Amino acid sequence: MGMIIFLVVLILAWQGVYWLGVDLLELWKPYAVPEPAGVAKRFIELCSDGTLFQATFNSLMRGIGGYVIAVVIGILVGLLINHFNYLQKNLKPVVLGIQTLPSVCWVPFSILWFGLSTNAILFVVIMGSAFSISISVDNAIKNIQPIYTKAALTMGATKKQMYINVIFPASLPELVSGLKQGWSFAWRALMAGEVMTTSIGLGQTLIMGRDLADINQVMLVMVVIVAVGIIIDKCIFSVIEKRILKKRGLA
Repeated sequence: MGMIIFLVVLILAWQGVYWLGVDLLELWKPYAVPEPAGVAKRFIELCSDGTLFQATFNSLMRGIGGYVIAVVIGILVGLLINHFNYLQKNLKPVVLGIQTLPSVCWVPFSILWFGLSTNAILFVVIMGSAFSISISVDNAIKNIQPIYTKAALTMGATKKQMYINVIFPASLPELVSGLKQGWSFAWRALMAGEVMTTSIGLGQTLIMGRDLADINQVMLVMVVIVAVGIIIDKCIFSVIEKRILKKRGLA
């Protein structure tokens, strides 16, 4: 209830600022500043013809598909970096460096290699999040209490048993946090990929609003992007985190 009240107050304040700056004082041009009423109108229009639903669905499917592949690659690379000292010293700095690259840097490669296709978007998503996940996996394993691994080795645990029964359960809370961060990188990378292609999605809908000089459509798409990110976090990652912490008596 408190969240709803906060959002209502925020929207009213937004409308008040628009009315004051555009209608009363004429500080800004109407086409340069989004208006809550205008955003709501574009929402109804884009929903009535199914454009917004189709764009959101396409983006979500691409984001999930790219993210799943990034998780697999990120976990494998993270395990390799953690397991081999040579890779820890030489490959990890490279991965850290690549992770700092903005996702849009991969767009030229994706277009040259895959053309203006869905595969090009997936490539940007994977490259935008896989390295973050690999670093998170390595850090999650490193932060395990040494007493756990020492006790397991003393009891004669094999490497396979160490990973399955000790390392994975002990690193799970931090690993989930890393996967959540990886999703945020994937979702942002997806938008970077979509704005550069012609595939129907939220990114392309945003660019269409820019081309039409429709600031309300641009703002609407931005709100939907944020809303989807919040919903995914609250309904999936936050639920998993709470269950893990509750199971361990930490929540």
